[in-house]
Amino acid sequence: MQDHTSASSLDNAIALQKYGVGQPVRRKEDDTLVRGRGKYTDDFTLPGQAYCWMVRSSHAHGIIRGIDTAAAKAMPGVLGVWTGKDLEAAGYGPFTCGLPLKSRDGSLLLQTNRPALATDKVRFVGDPVAFVVAETLAQARDAAEAIELDIEPLPAVTDAAEAAKPGAPQLYDHIPNNVALDYHYGDAAKIDAAFATAAHVTRLDIVNTRVAVVSMEPRVALAAYDKAAERFTLQVPTQGVSGNKVTLARILNVPNDKVRIVTANVGGSFGMKNVSYPEYTCILHAAKALGRPVKWTDERSTSFLSDSHGRAQLIHAELALDADGRFLAVRLSGYGNLGAYITGVAPGPLSLNTGKNLASVYRTPLLGVDIKTVLTNTTLMGAYRGAGRPEANYYMERLIDRAADEMGINRLTLRKRNFIKPSQLPFAAASGVTYDSGDFAGVFNKALEISDHANFAKRKKESRKNGKLRGIAVGSYLEVTAPPSGELGKITFEPDGSVKLTTGTLDYGQGHATPFAQVLSAQLGVPFEKITIEQNDSDLVRFGNGTGGSRSITATGQAIVEGSALVIAKGKQAAAHLMEASEGDIEFANGRFTIAGTDRSIGIMDLAKRLREGKMPEGVPLSLDVDHATKDTPSTFPNGCHVAEVEVDPETGVVQIVRYFAVNDFGTVVNPMIVAGQLHGGVAQGIGQALMEQVSYDASGQPITGSFMDYALPRAEDIPPMEIGDHPSPAKSNPLGTKGCGEAGCAGSLVCVVNAVVDALSDYGITHIDMPLTPERVWRAIQDAKAKQAA
Repeated sequence: MQDHTSASSLDNAIALQKYGVGQPVRRKEDDTLVRGRGKYTDDFTLPGQAYCWMVRSSHAHGIIRGIDTAAAKAMPGVLGVWTGKDLEAAGYGPFTCGLPLKSRDGSLLLQTNRPALATDKVRFVGDPVAFVVAETLAQARDAAEAIELDIEPLPAVTDAAEAAKPGAPQLYDHIPNNVALDYHYGDAAKIDAAFATAAHVTRLDIVNTRVAVVSMEPRVALAAYDKAAERFTLQVPTQGVSGNKVTLARILNVPNDKVRIVTANVGGSFGMKNVSYPEYTCILHAAKALGRPVKWTDERSTSFLSDSHGRAQLIHAELALDADGRFLAVRLSGYGNLGAYITGVAPGPLSLNTGKNLASVYRTPLLGVDIKTVLTNTTLMGAYRGAGRPEANYYMERLIDRAADEMGINRLTLRKRNFIKPSQLPFAAASGVTYDSGDFAGVFNKALEISDHANFAKRKKESRKNGKLRGIAVGSYLEVTAPPSGELGKITFEPDGSVKLTTGTLDYGQGHATPFAQVLSAQLGVPFEKITIEQNDSDLVRFGNGTGGSRSITATGQAIVEGSALVIAKGKQAAAHLMEASEGDIEFANGRFTIAGTDRSIGIMDLAKRLREGKMPEGVPLSLDVDHATKDTPSTFPNGCHVAEVEVDPETGVVQIVRYFAVNDFGTVVNPMIVAGQLHGGVAQGIGQALMEQVSYDASGQPITGSFMDYALPRAEDIPPMEIGDHPSPAKSNPLGTKGCGEAGCAGSLVCVVNAVVDALSDYGITHIDMPLTPERVWRAIQDAKAKQAA
């Protein structure tokens, strides 16, 4: 049997060039989504579907004395009303945090063990205490309003530093001073000695504001229960079906195979949808009790209350330098605000991740982190794009700018003096991780070049003529992506001639289908347009760690490379049999198996078809399919340098970003178009936090930013045009050489937007201003500075 058409080889080579790694191939899903044909969870209905409405506390802190549901149960269309006591009787488990974090004394993180519905106390405004299921959503909502809550108010505390003080309101009896984790990292004695002998120490108190996630698609879930199979099914937007299935099975107290999670299109998440929430337990319980499906859809006003928030740190940052400006040590101390409950990975970004990323691209020999993660009467905290990485880079770059000014050293010179050099790689950072690759000075210099930094003074002069203050900032960043984890790379040659890749990462806006297909096509030579992806059903995705921590292309990419090698090995066996040759004589390239030194060959797609059609003798594979999962894929270290120029109107305090540049090292870039899109989105979110976003509470714990009337998000006019450059140093820790890119934009933009505004305001002697840099806050800083100068 032979197939030796040279045209097929040429076609394969052309296709690989068009769709290969490094090509800006358009996303497969865009046509569907742009035309409004995406299918999101709320678009689905099931026969007999009922509707859920949650009843939430209007008190930030209080003792539950009673919940009267009698009137609600008697209302039209109501199918059931449940409270925490009902769910407690059903034996469901609590929501916990699985991170093995320890306090400085060696004790484990203290758990809050959150029930789906509060039974003893409410601990934040929005804390769910009951739920109603009815025939229609309107009926469920009406009945919910008829439930009478008897809650005895208690004093509340929303500030982490205040909550940790003796005498502050206590959220839990077993967590003294509300401190769930007293995190410590570093050799305190050596760090103290470095600071004691330093020629200069820069100190800054920095507020990293609490932000709301506000994804385009609110949380929503559709629950069903199969009585015969005793099996739950939950359709819900997530960041990964496999891990969430395991978590939900634990909470429901059933074996893993009794839970199925299905995810359709996801309208944004940024970390927030990667955990289970109380509403899911509630509707699954109701679906089982009623014998019919139940849907719950959040509204934007309750999303501000019920969805996890991000950031929220109060930090005292210090940098010790010698007389030449070389870094001796850096340390942080302060507080991270956990909110009222600890679930998911909440303490990690506030403590561990902040420390791992603080060293950035600099030769800082000593690093210390002392952060207390504290419970408060506010919405719970969670991962938010970057999850500790933007925060840490922000602290470091604020310190460097301030230190340069205090010591009279040029800001660029100070950075260059402390960069890790390529010759020092691999570099064991003081954070405990080892950087494998990078050219940090090269990235920096390219950013200066494309931003025309040398001519900034001319632009500043022109702005002054127009009555504006102009500022510039150059900020480097480095991220330590998600910790080592395995991932699925199952490859299936389907009867219809397509090739399906099944993996445990999940696309919620990243565009996985295209770059994954590019990698698979490059490895196996299968037609790009024939490749499909399966990520969305836990019955089909047997394993996976989900999408988060900028790990997808690295983890799934490695799984694809390893899985493809197994496919090729099977293919050589089968091709040798079909072409009556020795397996050792079979070569593979550009999608074809060839007998070495001959023109006899067979394409991989034809081979897969032949194997499906015929019976093979013993020892010959029956298909080319492989079900493979990688082991631990290491962290990577994406890095870059962003440059921002801003204009400030001193009469109004309005900040406008007028120029923006970013040079990045993402290692091997599989699809530059998608990488640019990810970077743009991350920069936009960083700009939002820097200039306008802040979740706020009043003294009683009532949120005062509960809608888009109160909580500002950046619009198109707030986002500047961006010029992007690349200066890649491929990672040495994975076969593709890739580095994560999904969260890097936040790290870069927080760093340079705030520093650029402070640079503009330095004309008034202003050296620091905390986010968000709203017009009112900037204007007030200017007025205060003028008053001080006048005095």
